[in-house]
Amino acid sequence: MDFSVGDGNVVVNVRDRASLMAAVARRLRARQGFAIATLNLDHLVKLRRDAAFRQAYAAQDFVTADGNPVVWLSRMAGRPVGLVTGADLVVPLVREAAAAGAPVALIGTTPDALARAGEALVRQAPGLEIAVRISPPMGFEPDGPAAERVLAEARESGARLALLALGAPRQERLAALGRHLAPEMGFASIGAGLDFLAGAQRRAPAWVRALAMEWLWRMSTNPARLAGRYAASALALPGLAARALWRRVS
Repeated sequence: MDFSVGDGNVVVNVRDRASLMAAVARRLRARQGFAIATLNLDHLVKLRRDAAFRQAYAAQDFVTADGNPVVWLSRMAGRPVGLVTGADLVVPLVREAAAAGAPVALIGTTPDALARAGEALVRQAPGLEIAVRISPPMGFEPDGPAAERVLAEARESGARLALLALGAPRQERLAALGRHLAPEMGFASIGAGLDFLAGAQRRAPAWVRALAMEWLWRMSTNPARLAGRYAASALALPGLAARALWRRVS
């Protein structure tokens, strides 16, 4: 499923989680790098106006549908893909890393959240080695000298998979830089995935997610920050739906 964004396209090229994990397992065992981005409606809005974000997405090897609207749009276009969220990828990814003997770097959020998330991951993925935990400071720029230092630290630690919990577009931009500076490493942009594991943020209950209402849950927990984001996404949805229907009949 492809989406027009500004002067380019973004393609959701992951059919479902099983196919992604099979590809990740092959690359980890072959010591080949990769980058995973998880596309949602907010990203589609940002991609239209942010050229640097579009360039970062162009550097991703795997793009999943992270959000029911993206899944629905793919079905409307007759090119269905499954829901694969960043938060739901964290544990499967580190289990694959543990099985491949690939140390993991945790990058983003706060030092306390990284410590607690790391403890939770080690419990859920026997044999996992966390090589380094890096919490960049406020104002961190994902493609400047500070980013190069973060990637160098991760690479020197021996990590072969980096979980990036920096939020969009910073995590995707750091992953794009990592594909250039540390091409043997894997990068997965997982948003609040580590905060959920650490208990720093509470994820919507499973029944709320099953009803495709996680967005409403999140907005109710932080309306000042998220109301504008979801309003912009809602305004973009009719046009996206019209283009999806056109693709189906064209």
